[in-house]
Amino acid sequence: MPEGPSIVILKEAVKAFEKKKVISIGGNTKIDVKPLEGKKIIAFKSWGKHFLICFKDATLCIHFLLFGSYRINEKKDSPPRLQLGFAKGELNFYACSVQFLEGNPDNVYDWSGDVMNDKWDARKAKAKLKAQPSTLVCDALLDQNIFAGVGNIIKNEVLYRIKVHPKSKVGKLPPAKLTALVNEARNYSFDFLEWKKAYVLRKHWLAHTKKTCPRCDLPIKKEYMGKTGRRTFFCKNCQVRF
Repeated sequence: MPEGPSIVILKEAVKAFEKKKVISIGGNTKIDVKPLEGKKIIAFKSWGKHFLICFKDATLCIHFLLFGSYRINEKKDSPPRLQLGFAKGELNFYACSVQFLEGNPDNVYDWSGDVMNDKWDARKAKAKLKAQPSTLVCDALLDQNIFAGVGNIIKNEVLYRIKVHPKSKVGKLPPAKLTALVNEARNYSFDFLEWKKAYVLRKHWLAHTKKTCPRCDLPIKKEYMGKTGRRTFFCKNCQVRF
């Protein structure tokens, strides 16, 4: 499942189609997208893991789920879920969710909750965390209402960076650790973006999928943890459980 930084990369990659008219539209999506044929794309936006294709009176919201993908100016062998054709070029989306978004996206999305957005508000994130003290930090980081765009890789790397055990409860974190949790969720997301663009993301992983802790030279533990049951990699020695 693409995390927030990957959606930002997609948004930048399709910039050339902004303000362009869609001359053909199709795919095996169950929603009727034909009315958008002949319409001009006003903007591409992202919120967390959602990719938004904005027209004057409608917005398509794409979520890539677990196995979604896209192609720009090329096709895969499998049929696309959504295909957009332009006078020069095309966009194809596969194995994803496609939905119409009602109303203005600015009235639907809280941009201050997106870790990649310029309107990100760390104070709001901290307040939301304090409102759920019994939540495990491994679940809190994946809560898209608090950290839109944070996925499993970012979760594992943030907790390793701040030396917090993933089974720690939010309400037990010292103030400094709570602040570090919020700040590093954003900091690491932008590091992710930079490394992903340079095709060196995996080289910078410290905990995710690793066998040995680079700080302690001890085994990294792997568990399926929290309400989400996602793979969690951590060091029992240097990541403190609060």
